[in-house]
Amino acid sequence: MIVKIEGITNEDDALLSVALGADMVGFVFAPSPRQVAPQVAADIAKRLPTDEVIAVGVFRDEHPKRVVEVALRAGMRGVQLHGEETPDQTRWIRERIPFVIKAFAAGDGRVARAADYGADVVLLDAPSPGSGRVFDWALAAEVPSGRRFMLAGGLTPDNVAGAIVRTRCWGVDVASGVERSPGVKDPVKLRSFIAAAKAAAPEPAEDAADPDDGPYDWEAEG
Repeated sequence: MIVKIEGITNEDDALLSVALGADMVGFVFAPSPRQVAPQVAADIAKRLPTDEVIAVGVFRDEHPKRVVEVALRAGMRGVQLHGEETPDQTRWIRERIPFVIKAFAAGDGRVARAADYGADVVLLDAPSPGSGRVFDWALAAEVPSGRRFMLAGGLTPDNVAGAIVRTRCWGVDVASGVERSPGVKDPVKLRSFIAAAKAAAPEPAEDAADPDDGPYDWEAEG
């Protein structure tokens, strides 16, 4: 089970998240209470073990060229597009950034066409991203079969295991559910969330090993 800790604003939270088992940490460059400057993210990203964790820059409705420019300058190894980006824009970015997450709001009609975007992962979030509100997990059925699917929106240490069992997602993404205040993580909640998510990961079938079940393999692309 892939765990992404979103809205990292300081080095201590980033390193603690990784130490507790997070696979990805997200830095928000879009307008948000958790927004960070690219240079701040770059300074933090330099301290992360790149063979263990993926630093992801989060953008919303930015020009594709700026997404790539900022992501590379900030030392991000992946980007998450959280706006109205088109399939063409998403594919253009994916040609230049080795890992792309395309986020959609639950119930968005575009989810059924997610494969057109060429992203590595489809993320399904609440209609109001960052609100900390849970949506109807039955809407996860709209994600096309065979796509890596990450769940966000109102996840907490108390409900993440149930969410994983219900949706059979590839990964989970959390921000407010592990915070003391926007952008400041709570160590106890972090530990509990990551442990609960990892423990709830479905067991793979003995005769159905799937190389796509694990994190993105950077070295294979190199």
